[in-house]
Amino acid sequence: MTKAVAHIFGSEAKVKVMRLFIYNRGSIFTTKTIIERVKESSKSVRKELGALVKAGLIKKRAKGFVLADDYRYLSALEHFMTDTSKVSERDIVKKLSKAGNMRLVLTSGFFRHDPEARVDLLVVGDKIKPKRLISAIASIEADLGRELRYAAFETVDFKYRLGVYDKLIRDILDYPHQKLIDKVGVPPLV
Repeated sequence: MTKAVAHIFGSEAKVKVMRLFIYNRGSIFTTKTIIERVKESSKSVRKELGALVKAGLIKKRAKGFVLADDYRYLSALEHFMTDTSKVSERDIVKKLSKAGNMRLVLTSGFFRHDPEARVDLLVVGDKIKPKRLISAIASIEADLGRELRYAAFETVDFKYRLGVYDKLIRDILDYPHQKLIDKVGVPPLV
């Protein structure tokens, strides 16, 4: 979806930068932080920052850049960005699969329009490599323009927690979520 929206706004980098600021209202970002968070080249980020400052969406401050809360079309833009910030399920699974043998991947929270949920993403697998998992999550976050709350477990640990009715696991499974992969056999909502 990001590429389709990028055609409207001119570039994928601009869409990522806009989402970063819209989903992190009040946060001040340095150019370096923006480049790291959106995972785009320094040249393209600097170009898009200049354009967004000129448009009035972002303001330059002494310590970095911040969203202009008084931007006339901010509310409409925020709704548009939220409605179009979907990362495909296939992309999420593909990125996470690089971190290990995925047995259960489910989305909740942000993906289900539930800001009160404890996590946005639950990952369960075997031989999960922490650095690769962090990299995969960072890549998904860059596409979305926001940080994700996530929980990751090895399959054995997850099954134990499920069996003892662990509060975090129950909070995730008892509320709206979507299973992208389920090789564990998690029971449906009761």
